[in-house]
Amino acid sequence: MSIRLTGNKYAERLVAGYVSYHRNVPTLVQLMLWYFGIPTLLSESTQIWLSGYSTKYLFSVIALGLCQAAYFSEDIRSGLRAIPAGQVEASRALGLGYVRSMRYVILPQGVRNCLPSLINHTVLLFKNTSLVMAIGVVELTYATREVENYTFRTFEAYLVATVVYLAISLMLMGLGALLARHFSKAMAR
Repeated sequence: MSIRLTGNKYAERLVAGYVSYHRNVPTLVQLMLWYFGIPTLLSESTQIWLSGYSTKYLFSVIALGLCQAAYFSEDIRSGLRAIPAGQVEASRALGLGYVRSMRYVILPQGVRNCLPSLINHTVLLFKNTSLVMAIGVVELTYATREVENYTFRTFEAYLVATVVYLAISLMLMGLGALLARHFSKAMAR
């Protein structure tokens, strides 16, 4: 289960601080901290070693991953907290151990409870990838800006980017609806 639901006060505070930081500091600021700030804390030999690689991609994945993990963890925690305590007690009364209880009773219900918010945050993650343009990572928004600078056709370039973002977001939402329907049918059995 979620660390914030375990009863360990130190672990709960640590995770609460992590979640609070990542949910309250803008993603762009976190991205800049990882790309410009963290390398200055590393030893000179590590900095030299990292300079041989594309740190833009590495740090953008770390920053976006940690930020979105905070949102996902809260989604999952709320999904698990929505399960009535009687479900855990009933699974134990049936003789299921902790692992089997989680696998067959608690987690399927928790996933069904939090799936809509997980899908929404997945779409948000996709849209937040446009922020990595700020550190020079080539992605859709960066490529759109390059096309616009080369052709001077601002409206057309950003219209195409908008359509691509919208199409991918709608596909992700459609996939989420299919998953939600699958879990609803599975729970009805």
